[in-house]
Amino acid sequence: MDRLEEHIRRVNEKLQQVLKQYQLLQKENEKLKRDAQEAVRLYGELQAESDKWQQQSEILKLSKGEMNEAEKKAFEKRLNHYVKEIDRCIAMLSE
Repeated sequence: MDRLEEHIRRVNEKLQQVLKQYQLLQKENEKLKRDAQEAVRLYGELQAESDKWQQQSEILKLSKGEMNEAEKKAFEKRLNHYVKEIDRCIAMLSE
């Protein structure tokens, strides 16, 4: 009977170790999820900032007359897209 009790005790100790490790891994997983969410949020902010600077750069190039034809067409296409979005919003508001 002594061997059986010793075996049960060792199994119990190992189970406790596994549970502690599991809890540590759960905490680490939660932290990594929060870090990933923060990285995605930061990436979105940086992407928006990059877009803003890109637009300002294009406006400066256009005002100085430094745009080639392909850049002008891309810029006009973007402007037309914005105008369509604004028109769509105005139509939705007037309904």
